[in-house]
Amino acid sequence: MEERIRSRDLMGKILVSEESGKKFGVVGDLDYIVESGELVNLVLVQPTKHTNELNLQEDDKGRVLVPFSAVKSVGDFVIVTEKDII
Repeated sequence: MEERIRSRDLMGKILVSEESGKKFGVVGDLDYIVESGELVNLVLVQPTKHTNELNLQEDDKGRVLVPFSAVKSVGDFVIVTEKDII
């Protein structure tokens, strides 16, 4: 059976690259489509220098957005594939 993660469990977790182990920041919020409930982006707070090097999309408040489609696993950290976030 598939384990489910609640959105509040993502908050405060560190986002880490699957390939390099680089830390990108901390998940501070979620961006989703209200009508469907589809999760679109993780909103990062405390972005690292590695995040700034990637020139990722930002929201209207200047917070970095990471596509949820890049998430590979969630545990102690949120693991993302770098090629999927660029």
